[in-house]
Amino acid sequence: MTRDRNPQAEQMGDESMARNLAHQAEAIWPQEQRLFDRYALSGPLHVLDLGCGTGEITRRLAQRYAQADLTGVDILEGNLALARRDSAAFGDRVRYQQGDAFALAFDAGSFDLVVCRHMSQAVPDFPQVLAEMTRVLRPGGWLHLLSEDYGMLQFPASAAFDPDQFWNANALAFLASIGCDGRIGRHSPGLLQANGYLDVAMDYVIVDTLRVARETFAGIIAAWRDGYTQSLAEVTGRSTAAVDADFNTMIQAIRTPPLYAVWHVPVVSGRRPG
Repeated sequence: MTRDRNPQAEQMGDESMARNLAHQAEAIWPQEQRLFDRYALSGPLHVLDLGCGTGEITRRLAQRYAQADLTGVDILEGNLALARRDSAAFGDRVRYQQGDAFALAFDAGSFDLVVCRHMSQAVPDFPQVLAEMTRVLRPGGWLHLLSEDYGMLQFPASAAFDPDQFWNANALAFLASIGCDGRIGRHSPGLLQANGYLDVAMDYVIVDTLRVARETFAGIIAAWRDGYTQSLAEVTGRSTAAVDADFNTMIQAIRTPPLYAVWHVPVVSGRRPG
């Protein structure tokens, strides 16, 4: 994958991303794991975790599918080194390799289940990646796609701070500047249907201050702050101090009962026809 197809390489390779992935897994997986019941998969499966990062979910999938072989693919070797270190207990059943999501090094129909989480908003031309995932998915196999949408984060508002404006004027502006779709979550069901998927479903994991530990939720936003403040400031022409302060306002709201904050996380699934 060339740099223009991985425009967030700097952020994805930052140490804050490893923290972010761990917090996200802790917040999201307890609700998300139940969605896999719909696919009714078992036995000696072949599972691809595309954009696997540090392997947080690859390992959880290996526990869920005890007879499956799992392959995690990521563009960043630094992430994969952490994934291999922390997955050693699974032996040869869990493998990791560096790869290009736009040109996967697998034969057509290689996998019974393709999982792709937190990646669709990070690459330009995501429909091309979807075409590759569809190619390597066997007919009748399932795609499980967690697609972030930065219009689906809600925080307490005040006269001094409008959180809706923050996400629209900062995060969405940054993603648009590098050719990525910050609203890919709401666009994903239509993309699956346009590619002929059957049984397309849209579910939401609700990361909020009632369902998730406040410090875990705050850790997600803090990791985004640490990894993205400079980039958001450069795109918007704001100072890093101003962007940092906005992030801190949202983090403080999460940490302060009884204030309420929520992130609706879209999870789209479908079955390849055949």
